[in-house]
Amino acid sequence: MIETDDIRASVAAGILTDKQAASLTALAHSRRGAREGLHPGDEPFELFKGFNEVFIIVGLIILSIGWVGLITAVFDTQIIGFRDAALWYGLPAAAVLWLLSEYFIWRRRMVGPAIALSILFGINAGVTLVAYFAEPFMIGQQDYSSLPFPLALTTIAVGVFWFRFRVPFAMAMIAISLFIVAMMVAAINQGSPQSPADLFLLSAGGPFAWITLGLGIAIFIAAMAFDMSDPHRVTRRSANGFWLHVVAAPALVNTIALSLINDDNMTALLAFLAVIAVIAMIIDRRSFLITAIGYVVAVAGTVFGGDGIATTILALGIILLILGAFWEKFRARLLRLMPAIVPLHRLPPAE
Repeated sequence: MIETDDIRASVAAGILTDKQAASLTALAHSRRGAREGLHPGDEPFELFKGFNEVFIIVGLIILSIGWVGLITAVFDTQIIGFRDAALWYGLPAAAVLWLLSEYFIWRRRMVGPAIALSILFGINAGVTLVAYFAEPFMIGQQDYSSLPFPLALTTIAVGVFWFRFRVPFAMAMIAISLFIVAMMVAAINQGSPQSPADLFLLSAGGPFAWITLGLGIAIFIAAMAFDMSDPHRVTRRSANGFWLHVVAAPALVNTIALSLINDDNMTALLAFLAVIAVIAMIIDRRSFLITAIGYVVAVAGTVFGGDGIATTILALGIILLILGAFWEKFRARLLRLMPAIVPLHRLPPAE
């Protein structure tokens, strides 16, 4: 095992540069944080490293609340207007959040504060850009045509934040922002959905379900690109893939599974979810399966309902428990059945 002293000796001997040594040390810390204490076949998941990170998150939230209160007290929007107030509020806040990110993310490598700062930066960018570019009088008349542009700029802003700090959770925020922008554009051009079911059913008149399905496929492909570049799940690329799978799974099952529920075709629904489970085991992503089934259960129980739904939910719970107990064994047998065309060398190895 290479120790810190070995890296320092390599720098002194001219084998590694200071930058290479720093990158290698950061990778080693990342691997320990992601894999240390885990079962070999388990999926890394980390929201924070210790209570000090929770302490900092609370501080960030209180700081944000105080900042909003201060700006509200200092600036009268009736005098200077929403657009000027947005600039006075948003630009300094963005600068402060960026500097805090430089310290807590880039320098301290903290996980929880990185997520909190990503959310705060995205909210600040969204509020500032919408307040500056949107037309409040048009929105008051239920004309939302001025919203897609600032929302698209918000997506770009979060993308710039991710490009600098590589926070995996920010990748999920980008994906969700794309959904919001696409749905907003569709609602403006095709009319708002008449009922929540229009967002789920392929048989509905609007394009919302098809947009969700198309974006779900695109986000899943992006998630797999990250996953296949890091099959051993030891770098941030894998964490990017994790959060993209969390977004992609509900989008993929949104239209197909819930259309089957609407048709009361529970057998076909279980067959479809079995396919999702097989895909999840092949790519070794429990997060993909649990968010897919969790989304189906949540939406089916609130939008559709019925006795058949309750029975199906019970069956899904049993299936999840069985898969959780024997995931590695099922996956090892499944991979042995895969044809040669499947790039198993780009996927996590079976135990």
